[in-house]
Amino acid sequence: MNEIHLQQCASAEWAQVFEDIILPWALTEMELTDDVLEVGPGPGVTTDGLRRHVGRLTAVEADEELASALAARLAGTNVEVLHADATDLPFDDDRFTAAACFTMLHHVPSPELQDRLLAEVARVLRPGGVLVGIDSADTPEWRELHVGDVCVPVDPATLGERLARAGFADSQINTNEFGFRFSARVPQG
Repeated sequence: MNEIHLQQCASAEWAQVFEDIILPWALTEMELTDDVLEVGPGPGVTTDGLRRHVGRLTAVEADEELASALAARLAGTNVEVLHADATDLPFDDDRFTAAACFTMLHHVPSPELQDRLLAEVARVLRPGGVLVGIDSADTPEWRELHVGDVCVPVDPATLGERLARAGFADSQINTNEFGFRFSARVPQG
């Protein structure tokens, strides 16, 4: 993540948008449970919001420095932070009751790796577990923010099909001018 993008993702403005808009939607789609996975928390603004609503939160971050800083900041809370690759999650099958990924899929370097990440999340969710997420619209301004970053836009028009191939069902994708939100469930046994 480039420095400008990192600053934006750690900003009070982003925290307010997350608290006021994104999190309320996510919580209507996600059962508040005791064992939730967050994929790609970055600097942890999303983690701060989510952790107040769940019993236990496990955050998996690919960037070692961000993971280390977040783990230190949240030590002693209900959050465990791991430095790990979400395309190869270090968890048993059926471990988590819910999962979230907020504005991070576009940072995964290829559609194939994005699909592998989605399949890994499906693998570690229990039957009936839900994945919720959001990502941004592919606009020139958004691309400018990602100069020097990995930036592989996710097409919301094909995401439902991709979620189904990854092992999810009942996907819902809603778009607006800023981006899209999605949810999907792992089928019951």
